[in-house]
Amino acid sequence: MSPILIIVFLPLLAAVVAGLSNKAFGSVLPKALTTGALFASCALSWPIFLQYLHGAEATVVPVLTWMSSGDFHSEWALRVDSLTAVMLVVITSVSALVHLYSWGYMSEDPDQPRFFAYLSLFTFAMLMLVTANNLVQMFFGWEGVGLASYLLIGFWFRKPSANAAAIKAFVVNRVGDLGFMLGIFGTFLVFGTIDIPTILAAAPGMAGSTIGFVGMRFDTMTVLCLLLFLGAMGKSAQLGLHTWLPDAMEGPTPVSALIHAATMVTAGVFMVCRLSPMFETSPTAMGVVTFVGAATCLFAATVGLVQTDIKRVIAYSTCSQLGYMFFAAGVGAYGAAMFHLFTHAFFKALLFLGAGSVIHAMHHEQDMRFYGGLRKHIPLTFWTMMAGTLAITGVGLPAVFGNHLAIGFAGFHSKDAIIEAAWAAGVPSAFWVGVFVALLTSFYSWRVVFLTFYGKPRWAGSEHIQHAVHDAHGHDTHHDDAPSAEDAGHAPDAHHAAHDDHAHEGTAGYHPHESPFVMLIPLLLLSLGAIAAGFVFHGFFIEAEEGAHFWNGAIAFDAHLMHAMHEVPTWVKLSATTAMLLGLLGSWYAYIGKPGFAAAVAGHFRGLYAFLLNKWYFDELYDFLFVRPAFAIGRVLWKAGDEKTIDRFGPNGLANIVRLGSVGAVKLQSGYLYTYAFIMLIGLTAALTWVIAG
Repeated sequence: MSPILIIVFLPLLAAVVAGLSNKAFGSVLPKALTTGALFASCALSWPIFLQYLHGAEATVVPVLTWMSSGDFHSEWALRVDSLTAVMLVVITSVSALVHLYSWGYMSEDPDQPRFFAYLSLFTFAMLMLVTANNLVQMFFGWEGVGLASYLLIGFWFRKPSANAAAIKAFVVNRVGDLGFMLGIFGTFLVFGTIDIPTILAAAPGMAGSTIGFVGMRFDTMTVLCLLLFLGAMGKSAQLGLHTWLPDAMEGPTPVSALIHAATMVTAGVFMVCRLSPMFETSPTAMGVVTFVGAATCLFAATVGLVQTDIKRVIAYSTCSQLGYMFFAAGVGAYGAAMFHLFTHAFFKALLFLGAGSVIHAMHHEQDMRFYGGLRKHIPLTFWTMMAGTLAITGVGLPAVFGNHLAIGFAGFHSKDAIIEAAWAAGVPSAFWVGVFVALLTSFYSWRVVFLTFYGKPRWAGSEHIQHAVHDAHGHDTHHDDAPSAEDAGHAPDAHHAAHDDHAHEGTAGYHPHESPFVMLIPLLLLSLGAIAAGFVFHGFFIEAEEGAHFWNGAIAFDAHLMHAMHEVPTWVKLSATTAMLLGLLGSWYAYIGKPGFAAAVAGHFRGLYAFLLNKWYFDELYDFLFVRPAFAIGRVLWKAGDEKTIDRFGPNGLANIVRLGSVGAVKLQSGYLYTYAFIMLIGLTAALTWVIAG
């Protein structure tokens, strides 16, 4: 049996068995089965990836004939090339470690078999997406991850906010998926096939042609690419269709790590890179991808500056990093886009799982303003999150100081490559956005570290911690001058700085604890990726000669652009590192050097602070434009359509007349002979009267 078949279908088999068995065999067997299946898939994926590092040829493994109708034929086949190989190691590695981590994080949940079944189902759907050899098969995986994300985000379905977040993710993605479906239909109409290699080979020949759409003529490839990209915007949470991503934090933390690091949100980037020969035929589509990616990158970074929920900061960070990947693809640097996807998977999974370890230590408190001083209590979590922070902020030494080889953490190699590629491609707007966002990324990432691990403990204000202390010691340690639960949702970051001394006194009864070893092992392994993945693999992804050999036609790899990227001026190479240092210094000053500074700035710029805190008011805008009108239309259809029309002339109209008539008829059936004789006499009299009168 081909290894790719085992890699793809083993998680599905494990999900089915775990899901159907539910609690019949306890929780250990389903957990062991699903986790073992993912580690087996991971073990088989890495050798495939290493083969493609040496330039292996693409292979297609047929599975079955799926659909056939007239000229439409859809084979179910698994395609493996270098692009697929990258995604295989990303998906299976992160998913396997998330499964293992969940043994500790979800240990007290009564529905563990269902949770692990959903995780494995999610992984199977993503594997189906990245191994697709045709667009319909890709759409199957595309919708599969949408379904699984709905199940995982709403896993705690007794929690109203989790249900609302799951529905929101499902509905917002349907908007993007409509565009994706129309793009697939249009591609089949134009090319007469859904086979991806055939489409990509024929795409250059369609450049300059036109197609009728909404009653007008447009460039064929522009229409198709923009429709397909609309699907990518939904799945990868780009500006306009991003609103579901922060709310997805309502799911368990392992779900956040899986969705944000390696699966659903990377599907759009993968799809654009897979279909890159199509996008290359339309400068307009490439420009749109660049603009949307850069705009998303900037938007999410600004919002991340002021969020206080540790998971939401990392969620907006994901949204911003996806923007980097898209504008890299938009300028033609597909190798750099995939490189950042690859490194991002390791450090973002690390940051999410590290945040989960912090939340676990802090009795499920997620507000960073109730943290502080944790590095001494959870040192392993601290050092692993430091590795993730060094990676995402791009700490490294550029190749400009006499050294011919840049050395740094994972994000340094991939994010700097994107910024340099934007300059080399002649898109200065994307370059400057990338540099500015590098500064913002450094600021909010170090802000998480400083608020969480440094300073004095501020735990007394948290109701979660109060309850933990109360449960442990039989009394409440809350102080009147500690930050209140009401303050936690609205006050600026340093609002409670004046209460630090009192808060510290109130934490004597509670001591944060390090996570169990089963949660720390994934953190340590992911730290290795965050440290070394960029340095070890950068040549295969972005170097002109090695990259062309590695990608081997799997994407539209521009070796000339990759070569030009290394010839940019020295100041361009230093720009991202300079921005990173400025962000670090600014964050240190605001939260360590002068703790009240952040609150003062927020108070001085209240309008801007509220604008960012409320996420540019996108949710409020959509509520006004779409949600309220939808509810209004629903009420009209309910009151005027259902009650006053259907009910009035249906169950309350003709049906009611029949009911009343039957009640009257029943009363006539008395059973007495004289009653029937009297009725007959009345009937005969009426008949004679009608005859005589006529």
